Amino acid sequence: MSKKKLVFSGVQPTGNLHLGNYLGALKNFVNLQKDNECIFCVVDLHAITVFQDPVELKNNILETVAAFVAAGLDHNKSIIFNQSSVSGHSELAWIFNCVARIGWLNRMTQFKEKAGKDKEKASVGLYIYPNLMAADILLYKSSHVPVGADQKQHLELCRDIAQKFNNDFGAANFFPVPEPLISNTISRVMSLRDGLKKMSKSEESDFSRINLKDDADLIVQKIKKAKTDSASISDNLEDLNKRPEVLNLINIYAELSGISLQNALKEFAGKDFSHLKNKLAEILVATICPIGNKMKELLKDTKSLENILNKGSEKARKIAENTIKETKKIVGLF
Repeated sequence: MSKKKLVFSGVQPTGNLHLGNYLGALKNFVNLQKDNECIFCVVDLHAITVFQDPVELKNNILETVAAFVAAGLDHNKSIIFNQSSVSGHSELAWIFNCVARIGWLNRMTQFKEKAGKDKEKASVGLYIYPNLMAADILLYKSSHVPVGADQKQHLELCRDIAQKFNNDFGAANFFPVPEPLISNTISRVMSLRDGLKKMSKSEESDFSRINLKDDADLIVQKIKKAKTDSASISDNLEDLNKRPEVLNLINIYAELSGISLQNALKEFAGKDFSHLKNKLAEILVATICPIGNKMKELLKDTKSLENILNKGSEKARKIAENTIKETKKIVGLF
């Protein structure tokens, strides 16, 4: 193994990938693969913690792979595969279920948010899926994991599990304690309708998000209708922090333009919103439409996408099988 960082990350195949997925994950993945060994996983087992239509799930897995490739991931350089095709994920997750403590999982805030008031009706999988996430990462003895605000707590759990396993079984440093990779890019892309809500495919209005497969006309239309307010654009960040919809649009523009938020504020200070929206729509069309067009092209040849998954699964399985074999020996299993 080289001295390069071994980076692992996964994306759920929930379908209808949007700008938040691109800026929050895919764009960063492309940069990471330049100087690191990378494993990118379509985490389909995580997806079924809530019910998924089987036909839609298969289509969404392929769409996620198409988005990976269209955004610029190279399947010859990085390992791209789907989680359920490598049984080691489930095997190691069960061992970690027996290592992790109930109290640790009870502190996971994301379960509380997703389960809501009906947590008694939530699936067991939704409750214990942070253990599966730890297995995803540690199965490949990953050294680094790109994390956003939503996943920091789960990575901390993964680190705790690695340390406890190593200590319990006297296997010093068997599982590395993975380090977070905190991106300098925009941490959250918010809804175009409500600047306090994260951009999501589950929001009822399609005008709340920019989908990766939206055409140019629709992108322009969505940005024109994006919520703002009646005040002029200020270059004062403290002022804009009180105006989340405006801050969101400028944040997106800054990220896509490769400039700092402060420079973006200077560019638009004192100008009306039509100027900001026109410039933002222009750069969104230039960035997103080529990705969407490539995705549509790739999805016409699903066999090629399946081949990418199959080849990636073979590579991932070789690493995983070795880890499982060593882990079983340490635990005392045949």
